[in-house]
Amino acid sequence: MKKDDKFYCDMQRYIAVTTVGPSALRNQGSKGVIKAAQDHLARIPLRQFRANNEDSFISTLDTETERLRKALPQGAKNWGAARKALNLFLRDICYNRFLCERHGLSKSEDWMEIPLDSLIAAFLKRKARHEKRRLPRWPGLTGLTREVSAIFQAYAKQVALSKGISRVHLDMRVWTEERERNVEQPTAAYG
Repeated sequence: MKKDDKFYCDMQRYIAVTTVGPSALRNQGSKGVIKAAQDHLARIPLRQFRANNEDSFISTLDTETERLRKALPQGAKNWGAARKALNLFLRDICYNRFLCERHGLSKSEDWMEIPLDSLIAAFLKRKARHEKRRLPRWPGLTGLTREVSAIFQAYAKQVALSKGISRVHLDMRVWTEERERNVEQPTAAYG
């Protein structure tokens, strides 16, 4: 059955709401941060993320991160929360055949970032330590900057490539492994 524009708008809003919920942006400093992020993501033009190269994709990601950051309520306008919400949203858009195909985003899949949070950062730091490498201290989403994020993302890209997957897909593997690890070691901190 042919899909109309309303179907695609409804699908984008659905992904914005289901992806960016209370567990994604908890403790970000202000009421209304989740709703503001969801509303913004539901309206962004997805075609802008169809890029010819990684630099172009990251430039668009940076621009849209800043737009989302400004759309967040006073007290919650932090770069880290905006980037995590946008990366979660784009990951789920990538996993949705309707929107991914309609907007031609399959090529951008290899350039998408892993949504950073304390769980992912803890995994990457442990892995780096095991390889005798150092990553910066995890500042939390409220303190995350573009520069610190880029260091974690570059390392995540190396880890993902070693597993034969794109960086955006590393999230699903790490998330389930870390949750299982936490069940086995209930005192493990998320940092």
